[in-house]
Amino acid sequence: MDGNSMKKYVLIVLALLVSAVSDAAVLKIATVAPEGTEWMQAMRAGADEIKERTDGRVQIKYYGGGVMGNDTKVLGKIRIGNLHGGAFLPSALQKVYPEINLYGLLMTFESEEEAAYVRSRLDQALKDGLEEAGFVSFGFAATGFAIIMSNEPVRGLDDLKGKRVWVPEGDTISYASMKALSLSPVTLPLTDVLTGLQTGLIDIVAMSPIGALVLQWHTKVKFVTDMPLVYTMGMMAVDIKAFNRIGAADQEIVSEVMTRIYAHFDEVNLVDNKEALDALLNSGIESVVPDDQEIAKIRDVLRQSNRDMGEKGVYSLDLYDQMMQYVQEYRSGSAGEAGN
Repeated sequence: MDGNSMKKYVLIVLALLVSAVSDAAVLKIATVAPEGTEWMQAMRAGADEIKERTDGRVQIKYYGGGVMGNDTKVLGKIRIGNLHGGAFLPSALQKVYPEINLYGLLMTFESEEEAAYVRSRLDQALKDGLEEAGFVSFGFAATGFAIIMSNEPVRGLDDLKGKRVWVPEGDTISYASMKALSLSPVTLPLTDVLTGLQTGLIDIVAMSPIGALVLQWHTKVKFVTDMPLVYTMGMMAVDIKAFNRIGAADQEIVSEVMTRIYAHFDEVNLVDNKEALDALLNSGIESVVPDDQEIAKIRDVLRQSNRDMGEKGVYSLDLYDQMMQYVQEYRSGSAGEAGN
């Protein structure tokens, strides 16, 4: 092979290599989960498996620890194509698909078992609705009930009045609920809550114990109130346009791997959350047990507030009623008759 032929051969090989790299679909995903946590380790292991099984055609690049900014910034970067998805709390996607936050309506569920019963019947409808709104999800991972954390004990409705409570940025549903309880909502992105606690900007936060530990919020509170306030969960949401650029066979691999990971999160997070609550109490934080009558008062206020928002069109009243029908099925003991 003469010199010119060798040069042509090298150029062809380089062109093929460049083409192979350019054909790879790289999904850029942002999350607030800190590096080194089990969550990030599991997601990175999933990314490695996807890369291997697709022969490098699909690669996932994670940006952990909130380096891409708050949810608003992440969603903005997704819109312009700088990112392709994120790991979100439901409230972050409320403007895109309000119904995704139905499970997070305050004091909707009384137990993990009740929530699991409802979810087994409603998760798919929410996933389908989110996809119609432009995002592919791989399932929801419960993170347990958020509990009230504060620097003064909260035993009932009167202890809440006038207190400054954190509400996630863009979460208009929780904002309305907090107002109904006569609280003073303070809207902050998740990344600014620790600073808000440090400076006294907020008096109360509601977060799952495991979330509070991971985000270090527990270092700035003195009391936790033993009351299942908000059912919390997380999800990965990928822009459907970016996902559809992946070949059908590779989409199946991505969906299989990520669905398995989120099903695992859904299972182990509840166990981890109970252990996290023990860790909070062992760190010196004091548990406050409210009176049953006080819990009933708070629940009554919120039930009316939740219904009002549905009637005002904040979210689908039909879907809300369907959720509450499943709740009543479970509480009435007719869950087995309904095909549990």
